[in-house]
Amino acid sequence: MSSPHFPADISASLRQLLDSTTSSPTPSIAGLVYSAIDRNGNSLFTHASGSRGLAPFNSEPMTPDAVFWLASCTKMITGIACMQLVEQGKLSLDDAQQVETIAPELRGVKVLEGDLKSGFRLIEKQRKITLRMLLNHTAGFGYPFSHLQLTSYSLPIGYDEFSGHTPDILDLPLVNQPGEKFDYGVNIDWAGVLVERVTGLSLHQYFQRNIFEPLGIKDISFFPGGDMKSRLAYMHRRAEDGSLGVVDHLYRFALMERQGPEERFCSGGAGCFGTVGEYCKLIAVLLNNGTCPKTKAQILEPETVAEMFKDQIPTMPRYPNEPSLSAKPHLAKHGPVRPLAAHETESQTEGWGLTFAINHETKDSGRKPGSASWEGIANLFWWADRESGVGGMIGSQILPYGDVAVLDVNDAAEKLVYTGLKRTEDMYK
Repeated sequence: MSSPHFPADISASLRQLLDSTTSSPTPSIAGLVYSAIDRNGNSLFTHASGSRGLAPFNSEPMTPDAVFWLASCTKMITGIACMQLVEQGKLSLDDAQQVETIAPELRGVKVLEGDLKSGFRLIEKQRKITLRMLLNHTAGFGYPFSHLQLTSYSLPIGYDEFSGHTPDILDLPLVNQPGEKFDYGVNIDWAGVLVERVTGLSLHQYFQRNIFEPLGIKDISFFPGGDMKSRLAYMHRRAEDGSLGVVDHLYRFALMERQGPEERFCSGGAGCFGTVGEYCKLIAVLLNNGTCPKTKAQILEPETVAEMFKDQIPTMPRYPNEPSLSAKPHLAKHGPVRPLAAHETESQTEGWGLTFAINHETKDSGRKPGSASWEGIANLFWWADRESGVGGMIGSQILPYGDVAVLDVNDAAEKLVYTGLKRTEDMYK
């Protein structure tokens, strides 16, 4: 499906590209959904390719309304919730005392030092944590899967950051002093806790009432019901030889538990399930300065969106191409996940806004500097280019993170989207 204003030959090339990854007897990707949207909320292109799961477990065709575990794509939604409450004066970005009053657990959280050889120790933190630190990942928390020190400290019991249970997330120590450096971690789960405690609502309830209902979103949830579960994409794992196989769902607790949503932990960092099309409605709101272009509901002020897109860590940039070791290679690959292109260097940097990455340079695809993007560990990727008025998302369910097949098709598809966008703009000049 594509917009009548989007070039037909580009749409055909996109479909051919996506289908080429899913159509062979041994497809490189079982199934995926790709969608691009403009700031007016119009779908430029949407296509579902392949199947929801590999045979013999499932061979039903992938459909645009397939439900994916969104994983860390949840973080942007939690950021919207936090910034709504900042606008209302119920939360402050920079009031550390407020954070400790709402979440007294953060008052006494310790910082992990040491290693297996010298021994581990927990020391006092030297600075209080703010909401801004939580949203820009400088509060000091890490993720066990990407932090060898944290994983080593936790053994032989271990932390399961995707168990969906409170202790595995909220009992983690800090790995850095607050404000010291950027470190990707459970920071935004804590931001979600602040939302819950200041509103008296579960994050599930807050999202539904204040974000999803105003935008007409029905198919994003922490706890999918029967209809959503019937459309769930299967989880796959890429073996070292490149083959794919169906595996147990990594975040299955939310799909299995029988008690009411109010009794379950809502992970503001990784807990939502949803469709690519519904998520693109959120992207359209960011492109349109906080207002839904279809329902006309304003959920954020333009100034708030601008703050979210502002690089919050200019003095401590991220180095996405820098070599890194994964503590749990079955969940995330060692970095960088693929060889650098001729023009790329390890020293190229990205910034971080309030819950998402900000690119400093024009991407090969055409994505402009200052655009937002992020991803989910099961290889989902989204972007929002406010200057060009375009964004989109690719949904897949493959572990470990950093799947080259998904990365390659996503990059190629985005480049085609910008080619089509430029062609359309030239037609109307």
